[in-house]
Amino acid sequence: MQIRDLPYQDPGDPDVRSGPRFLVWLGRNQLKGQLASLSWGLFHQLALAGLPLAAGLAVQAVIDRSGERLVMCGGMILLLGIGIAVGDTMLHRTAVTNWITAAARVQQLLARRTAELGSALTRRVAAGEVVAVSTGDVEKIGWFVEALSRFAASAVALVLICVGLVLYLPSLGFLVALSVPVLALTVLPLLPRATRRADLQREKAGKATELASDTVAGLRVLRGIGGEELFLDRYRRASQEVRRAAVHSARMWSLISAVQVLLPGLLLIALVWYGAGLAHDGKIEVGQLVTVFNSAMLLLYPLRTVEEIAMAYSFSRPSAQRAVRVLSLRREQRDEQREPQHDERPAPATAGTTQEALPSGDLYDPVTGLLASHGLLTAVVCGDPDEAGRLAERLGGHAPAEDGPAGVRDANPVETAAAPVPSVLLGGVALDELPLGRARTAVLVQDKDPVLLSGTLRELLDVPASGAVRAEDALSAAYCDDVLDALAQASVDTDGDPMRTRITERGRSLSGGQRQRLALARSLVTDPEVLVLDEPTSAVDSHTEARVGAGIRELRAGRTTVVFSSSPLLLDLADRVVLVHAGTVVAAGHHRELLLTDPLYRSVVTRETEEEAAAPAAPPYGPGTDATDELNSFRKAGEIEERA
Repeated sequence: MQIRDLPYQDPGDPDVRSGPRFLVWLGRNQLKGQLASLSWGLFHQLALAGLPLAAGLAVQAVIDRSGERLVMCGGMILLLGIGIAVGDTMLHRTAVTNWITAAARVQQLLARRTAELGSALTRRVAAGEVVAVSTGDVEKIGWFVEALSRFAASAVALVLICVGLVLYLPSLGFLVALSVPVLALTVLPLLPRATRRADLQREKAGKATELASDTVAGLRVLRGIGGEELFLDRYRRASQEVRRAAVHSARMWSLISAVQVLLPGLLLIALVWYGAGLAHDGKIEVGQLVTVFNSAMLLLYPLRTVEEIAMAYSFSRPSAQRAVRVLSLRREQRDEQREPQHDERPAPATAGTTQEALPSGDLYDPVTGLLASHGLLTAVVCGDPDEAGRLAERLGGHAPAEDGPAGVRDANPVETAAAPVPSVLLGGVALDELPLGRARTAVLVQDKDPVLLSGTLRELLDVPASGAVRAEDALSAAYCDDVLDALAQASVDTDGDPMRTRITERGRSLSGGQRQRLALARSLVTDPEVLVLDEPTSAVDSHTEARVGAGIRELRAGRTTVVFSSSPLLLDLADRVVLVHAGTVVAAGHHRELLLTDPLYRSVVTRETEEEAAAPAAPPYGPGTDATDELNSFRKAGEIEERA
């Protein structure tokens, strides 16, 4: 795999049983690149090892006053120099390629898992940790994969050089061969402590990153409540803890580096002292001493890779463990479906469910008994906002198990017996049986906190869609006139064209209501068969809410739309309203009808307390109340609530 061939068509199915197993899986999947780097590393190391031999022969040629041998040694050194240059260049090229391709593979795996889990990911893993894994941790994992082949080449070169020295000059070669393992293994007792300190540093750095990410994400709110300095102080303390942990870790690594300088230095002193005595006694030639001494000096270079691979592993292991934590998350799979238990049943599909056509028809949830009729605007009222969010996610298909705390599960948990959860049906077709992509195309769910990616407004609205809804119509239906005006005024070099104006990350330059309406326009552009909106107007005033509700109803006419809301303005616009309580549909009908006949519905929508319900005062929405006055009173109530 070359860098120009990225991204991978299929990054593979990773081994997520542990961090070390994940690193082994990465190395195995890049075996060709590892072998290339190993080959060039050996070529480079052996070319370096040839220099001492050529230098020793050259010195001996000078002593023997042999010009012919000296010229031959010069040519040998020239060829070795070219080999060293080529080997070093190709080693660097292949090693960096391994680094980048490994990091790219991990990033693709993380992106695929993030897209699969959706909003359920951040319920199980903090957003800051996801950011840390996809940035710094990916680089450290790539570093280990890159260093692994160079370490292997250095280890093989050490063995070959030691064997060569023993054969060339046994009297000194055995001294070097016996010393090299001692030099390489001396640092092993120090590695566990250094690894623990590095792990502690990474843990504290990860927490500081999470804190910084969460602080930036909520900066607007923090400024509003005066909590900016409080969180800034928290980050200062966290960053100081990271600094102290980094210094503590660096001391241990500096000790390891010092040991790897001191012991080889002692070896060289002993080698020179012993070799000089042998040369003085005439037992070896001066050129042989020069060859062995230079070879011993060059051995220090591959020995340094022992420290590097140990450091790379100690830094990459916790990074790989964090990556595995994200990659091991899975959505629950349903193996079978239960028969619907509610009295209502979905109508037959109006379109085929072949590979070419998406299912169409009524949307039915057998768990709660919720039925959203085909082509109608259905409003769902839940007293518990968390229950509403879980139900909205279920309606999209491939939803997590109801008992899961985060909507996802680990890939390798201890299996427990659990009854299968029936799938949501669209036109009688189980969404969980469809591929995830087709299910998402058929049913689009917009949650409470949609995210706006950075880019121009045109890029924001350039999403997979049916093509039946223009961007201008979607913006008009979401009542984005003020947003377009603000973007036009903010544009500098786009000639006042709001569609070409860049939107900052997560839309932080816009108000909460403006971000919400742009996200709604993006959902409307896709024009899915079923659109599920969870509190789409919670951040706007009642005047804007009324216009947005009317726009949704008009633009989505003839398409199935489900809106989770307790706002009287939206409920009055719905064709049908469903009340869900304790995970079950308990009432269904029109908004005004339910206000008069269902006390539970009235208490949820009007925020009526038990004391107010028990009061003997005349009901505000009795038979003698004009319907127009009734709606106006609810609009005022909704306006007060939204402003609060």
